[in-house]
Amino acid sequence: MSKIKELKEKVLKAQQESDIASLYVLEQQAHETFDENTLHGFYANILDLALEKLTNTLEAHKMMDMNEVQDFATLRALYEYAIEHYSANELSDAAALFEVLSGLSNDKKFSNAMKLHWMAALEKLSLDDFLENIADIDLTQKAGTFYLSEFNKSAQKLLDNTQDKGK
Repeated sequence: MSKIKELKEKVLKAQQESDIASLYVLEQQAHETFDENTLHGFYANILDLALEKLTNTLEAHKMMDMNEVQDFATLRALYEYAIEHYSANELSDAAALFEVLSGLSNDKKFSNAMKLHWMAALEKLSLDDFLENIADIDLTQKAGTFYLSEFNKSAQKLLDNTQDKGK
């Protein structure tokens, strides 16, 4: 069996099982094997599964648990989707996604980080400015999180400013 066909079968099995975590495990192999269109479809499938899980979670009035592998993978996919909007300067869409993410997880650190993302997008702060002036990339890398989790002193100013404006 060819490498491409074998990988496509693994991806299909993960999709059928709504297994976002397994799709992320296959991510590197997908990058090495698939052409750009197939890779785009790979990520679209991850997003579709994540949005379905989001809908189910909201309808059930539950929180996602960062210690549960599928919830973790879902939060990662939704975060990447929000960052995609943020980097495309679709600030109101990014802000709405970060707002949802801020209330979706039982992990306080994740929720607080999403609130900072949300406030930055509401304040029309570009992603580049957010990365340069609010986020602490080095500390985030040391923390090993999939999301921007560490921030500098300007982050508190951002929160104070948005609270002063009644947001």
